[in-house]
Amino acid sequence: MAKEEPVSAYHFDTQKVRAGYDPSEHNYAVSPPIYQTAAYDFRDVENAKNLFSFSELGFLYTRVGNPTVTVLEERVRILDGASGAVGLASGMAAISYTLLNLAEGGGRILTSPYLYGGSVDSFKKIYPKFGIHFDSAQNIQKPEALAAEIRPDTKAIFIESIGNPNTVLLDVDAIARVAHEHGIPLVVDNTVATPYLYNPIAHGADIVIYSATKGLNGHGNLIGGLVLESGKFNFLTDKFPQFAEKYYTLRDPNGVHRSYPEVFPNAPFTFRIRLNYLNYFGAALSPFDAYLALIGLETLSERLDKQVRNALALAEYLSAHPAVEWVRYPGLKDSPYHALCQRDFPRGAGGLLSFGFKGTDVQREKFLDAVSLIHYHVNIGDARTLIVNSPQTTHGELESHEKTVADIPENLIRISAGLEDPADLITDLEQAFQKALS
Repeated sequence: MAKEEPVSAYHFDTQKVRAGYDPSEHNYAVSPPIYQTAAYDFRDVENAKNLFSFSELGFLYTRVGNPTVTVLEERVRILDGASGAVGLASGMAAISYTLLNLAEGGGRILTSPYLYGGSVDSFKKIYPKFGIHFDSAQNIQKPEALAAEIRPDTKAIFIESIGNPNTVLLDVDAIARVAHEHGIPLVVDNTVATPYLYNPIAHGADIVIYSATKGLNGHGNLIGGLVLESGKFNFLTDKFPQFAEKYYTLRDPNGVHRSYPEVFPNAPFTFRIRLNYLNYFGAALSPFDAYLALIGLETLSERLDKQVRNALALAEYLSAHPAVEWVRYPGLKDSPYHALCQRDFPRGAGGLLSFGFKGTDVQREKFLDAVSLIHYHVNIGDARTLIVNSPQTTHGELESHEKTVADIPENLIRISAGLEDPADLITDLEQAFQKALS
């Protein structure tokens, strides 16, 4: 029976299968068990006292912690080189809890304009009612000019490592420097890239967000999210007074009230999410969904390698097609992001690409109705290849001026490359073009 070595001794592909799990702690089960339980017995009264004073870490109630979920949190934390992680019920819960944790009591978030449509819509509808407002950065691709857009009450910069749907790449290192010069953290949604293709913390990010629904799991069979932190950002400043608050619920065995950085010095951000927002707002990741995510994670690099190859093959095919106006994929040599792709994404820029359909609205709809092998729906990162008219669906919440800023024309079609044979995918696209334009 193999004995688990220190995780730092292993490479990425070993960590994605083994990290965060010791079979000897789970009756020597090879695969992490599904702990389908609501709560956990205390060993004794002393154990209860220790858990409630955080003198000892363990499990009380599955809403705030579960052994199966913990394996997932630890595995992704190690893959990202993070100091802390918390699993949540969805990627949107991960975004929401992160932003509320940062701007609690009011403030502003400076964002990239190249974001998922649901994120942008929530920025307009939900957060202003809680005193949190958003500024879409005009200079996100010119970090040297970004400082002028940071206001006194700006609490963070929020970006995606690979923009959805346009696959925009940003100079994360430069943006991180600007954020840190102004005493604010950089938040990176790394959903499209996954930790296999890109490590935001290594490029200066302080907080990393995932929708585990997408590439991390890769099979379209769960909803989940994660928040991770680098452990390097100092939240004990005047800009973040909430982190200095001392709580009765964090008291030590002598009854002294303590703050999150005092109790959890290496991971105050994610523990504050866990014990404040997850605990009381309740978007808990289920043990079964965590188990599915772990199974999907075991093939992360194999899936992403194939999806990168398929995305490039599709991008090259579409680039030469007479019914295509343009193609956006950083792996193409004529992409404005190709240099950044080569510098920061040595394993490739993911399986997402988009193209402009050259035809009428009716022809574009006929094209989408004609695909047969490729699935027409809104998810991404699946083992199956997916297609969607993003301006009318995933980014349909954006008003016309917002689509203009985000460079999302109405004829944009997004593809999430799966694991099928690329020749079959190209054949399917070709027959759909012929039916639409005949």
